[in-house]
Amino acid sequence: MKHIVKIGPAGWSYQDWKGIVYPKDAGSKFDQLAYLSKYFDVIEINSSFYRPPTEKTARSWIRRVDHNKEFKFTAKLYQVFTHDRNKATTQDERDYRSGIDPLAEAGRLGAVLMQFPWSFKNTPEDRQYLDSLIIRFDSYPLVVEVRHSSWNAEEIYQEFEARRIGFCNIDQPLFSRSIKPSALTTSPVGYVRLHGRNYEHWFAEFSDDSRARAERYNYLYSPKELQPWVDRINKIASQSLETFVITNNHFQGKGVVNALEIEHLLTGHNPPAPPTLFDRYPRIGESATPE
Repeated sequence: MKHIVKIGPAGWSYQDWKGIVYPKDAGSKFDQLAYLSKYFDVIEINSSFYRPPTEKTARSWIRRVDHNKEFKFTAKLYQVFTHDRNKATTQDERDYRSGIDPLAEAGRLGAVLMQFPWSFKNTPEDRQYLDSLIIRFDSYPLVVEVRHSSWNAEEIYQEFEARRIGFCNIDQPLFSRSIKPSALTTSPVGYVRLHGRNYEHWFAEFSDDSRARAERYNYLYSPKELQPWVDRINKIASQSLETFVITNNHFQGKGVVNALEIEHLLTGHNPPAPPTLFDRYPRIGESATPE
């Protein structure tokens, strides 16, 4: 049985990546998605958390990654279902499906990630809501991310496994009752998300200033910090058909650096990388090769 591991960043449209991940002189017609999919076999769609993509947008994404036959998207579920759940409507569901179904039909959808906040806890009420959401979206390969340690319970993992629901193994700043790193596989889809360890800004309240909010993900893992995750990824991959490793520490391209370093640590190879990355992060020269 072949165990596939795909590694890539969360999102691709960031202003602060210009001149770091993307060429400094990239114009308005520069295709960030097409460029990044030359280097990675997965990218997590971050924008679907804030608004459902349109069918036209999804079909555009599919065309733009056509050169990489191994490429898949994973997509975050729209936040109205996970963070503002009392506001979710049937129209919200229709809108989300209209943007995600083209990816699934094209064989480009690896998973739908249901990301819940720390405040979502293992209570009868929240378990009931999670169950209803799983039933609602069970036509997709689902992965659940929870951040509160109350979910760290064997009966939860057994239920996920019985229903073939993936469990998202995360790295995050560890405060009281934060769920800790794990190497769990509960479905054919393995999933890992690395958020960084920016303790100062993790629970900070931000205004609408996107740059300030991005500070939450301003963290560059050292190779020494990544090695335990490489060990976990190997364990997860050995028990799943396809494993997605997503680096969400996107501030100034740090997640791109760490994704390439993880690939190097997993395979021993030096993958090709955006040449601009080496000026900002010289250490990447030990793990990757400028294209």
